[in-house]
Amino acid sequence: MKRKAKPIMIQGTMSNVGKSVLAGGLCRVLVQDGYRTAPFKSQNMALNSYITEEGLEMGRAQVMQAEAAKIRPLACMNPILLKPTNDTGSQVILNGEVKGVMAAREYYRHKKEYIPHIMKAYQQLEEAFEVIVIEGAGSPAEINLKQDDIVNMGMAKMADAPVLLAADIDRGGVFAQLVGTMELLEEEERSRVKGVIINKFRGDKEILRPGLEMLEEKIHVPVLGVVPYFYLDIDEEDSLSERFRGQKKEGALLDVAVIRFPRISNFTDLMPLEESELINLRYVSSAEAFGEPDAVILPGSKNTIADLRWMRQNGLEAKILKHASRGNAVLGICGGYQMMGQKILDEHKVEGGGTIQGLGLLPMETAFEEEKTRTRVQGIFGQLPEFWKAFEGAQIEGYEIHMGRTETEGKPVLELCEMYERGRNAQWGQGQMPENCEKGQAPMEENCEKGQAPMRQHSKTDGCVKNNCMGCYVHGFFDDAMVVKAWIKTLLKQKGLPEDMEIQVQDQSAYKETQYDQLAEIMRENLDMEAIYRILEGGSGCSI
Repeated sequence: MKRKAKPIMIQGTMSNVGKSVLAGGLCRVLVQDGYRTAPFKSQNMALNSYITEEGLEMGRAQVMQAEAAKIRPLACMNPILLKPTNDTGSQVILNGEVKGVMAAREYYRHKKEYIPHIMKAYQQLEEAFEVIVIEGAGSPAEINLKQDDIVNMGMAKMADAPVLLAADIDRGGVFAQLVGTMELLEEEERSRVKGVIINKFRGDKEILRPGLEMLEEKIHVPVLGVVPYFYLDIDEEDSLSERFRGQKKEGALLDVAVIRFPRISNFTDLMPLEESELINLRYVSSAEAFGEPDAVILPGSKNTIADLRWMRQNGLEAKILKHASRGNAVLGICGGYQMMGQKILDEHKVEGGGTIQGLGLLPMETAFEEEKTRTRVQGIFGQLPEFWKAFEGAQIEGYEIHMGRTETEGKPVLELCEMYERGRNAQWGQGQMPENCEKGQAPMEENCEKGQAPMRQHSKTDGCVKNNCMGCYVHGFFDDAMVVKAWIKTLLKQKGLPEDMEIQVQDQSAYKETQYDQLAEIMRENLDMEAIYRILEGGSGCSI
């Protein structure tokens, strides 16, 4: 009988303690050590999402962790995704597809119904891999949410997983976090916690040592390591991201303002720009902070109409229109693109209903539809106005995820092919195929075993452009180095600077690999990996 994967779970004392990154680092260490590893998070709440090759939606954290594990992202790694639409409700994504919009109270009434879906997804991974790294959400000590829990100790119980408890020392009160969390757990829950990790430490660890010894005496669980505060370019999905704070780059020639909507989504689209030494990228949420940028980017939004009204009320709309009237670049992606049109119609009450006037920067109208567009695309920039000439012929690959249909006048920006995967098990890819791939448990194509998923394609156009304003639906807009170079050349020309200066752009795939390897090195240097391997082998009943 085939041995099922061993689970290990990382939970946190609160949100944003670094669970996602620690789980990603553990995935990379395990893969380096020869284990077929996959990530899993039963329920995620995030506005940064991703579309898989089969056209299903999942959270970015599990995408990052899958990349760290050197496998393709699959929706079964994140069976439930909650995308907040307001302070009390979320769009519910189940198995990669929209189930509907629910108020928090309604969702919690139905939570138990989702357990079979969660376990089916988990078992898919369990049968194909050797180790499953499970990530929790928030804190297991949130006693108001413990009933029918499906993401913290409830998930640990369903998977029979040992737990590593992580805490953030940078925010202060780390000992209170850990002691308080352990005190609020039930006896059976406490027994699952096999070690704690103190994350984001700045300073001399020797000064911390007496506190660690006292902590171990109080909670009767070993400290498995103290991870230093570090900065790596790894995809995030939390609205608490430190990226929004920004750090001004000395010597940067270009100033780019990104509008930080209240419901900003998929801001990881902009990571390649953050890496450029020529660009100072700022996230702006007020008219006072707008300044005089060389370009404005309107990113994705989970609530396009509400975020457009927010800009209108706080004075940012006027700033953007003035900026555009001076001939400066404005780029919109997805929700930001929709805002740039003449109007947005919401007859199906996707975002509450009604019609709202757009920014009027592009000759187009958007109508929200009941069905969400979810697809991966690749294509090429077509013929463009003089302002955007540097983009012509550049290739692009990414994904679309939106609820709107946009009608435009004039020539589109992009010629695209939608890509759909056939043959379910081809999705694993990258040299790590489950056994049943070759046994043909699903209709397979010849190239399955090569890790090249067969595709069928559908051609279409996307985007709209007028003078110095451009937009499209494609997430991952800047992932190709050619597009980043075109963006920089466009802004240099706009500013009257030489376009032929040397522009260094990172290859994103190669760069990500170096970041994951560095993360693994940090994990090995600062965690007791021998103890973690003993926990992994011993399971929930082990004692170290």
